[in-house]
Amino acid sequence: MKLLFDQNISHRILQFLPEEFDGSSHVKTEGLINLPDRQIWDFAKQRDFIIVTQDSDFNDLNSLYGFPPKIIWVRAGNLSTKAIFEILMDHLSNLQSFIDDPNFGSFEIIRLKNK
Repeated sequence: MKLLFDQNISHRILQFLPEEFDGSSHVKTEGLINLPDRQIWDFAKQRDFIIVTQDSDFNDLNSLYGFPPKIIWVRAGNLSTKAIFEILMDHLSNLQSFIDDPNFGSFEIIRLKNK
């Protein structure tokens, strides 16, 4: 599962990721900070990344242009990097099913309250 984290998620999340996420990166690592979302979208598409974000912009691109890339949209408010990592781990089996299913391009995780 090769994820590309958007700039609204700290690049420090990469240090928490287990081997299931080998090849994952961050827009900062890839030199994509502050580029338009469409350029990040194209980068992810060309390199088979799944974009992980906390805002709706990539979901909107998914609606306009289809997929790939697939989008994981974490809607949980302002959380620590570790909390975002834990949310991803809580949904790991569902995320794997989403990634393997060619019929879906966006996976939305909504957390109404912090744990």
